[in-house]
Amino acid sequence: MIKKPRWIYWKQIFTSKFQANCLKAKIEDNWVNGYEVGPLVEIRKIKNDKYVVRYTYDE
Repeated sequence: MIKKPRWIYWKQIFTSKFQANCLKAKIEDNWVNGYEVGPLVEIRKIKNDKYVVRYTYDE
C-alpha cells in the first residue's frame, strides 16, 4: 500500500512567487547536510494570485 504524504502548510501567505521560493530554498537547505531525507516542498497558487508553501511530514 502506498502511503500518501502528510502536508504541512506554512502559516504565511505570500504575494509573490519569489517570496515563496525564498522560503522553499530555506526549508530545503535545512536538510542538505542532515541525516534525514529532506521534505518535498511545493509552492501552491491560491486565489487572488497569492502563494502558499507546503512541505511533507513523514512519520
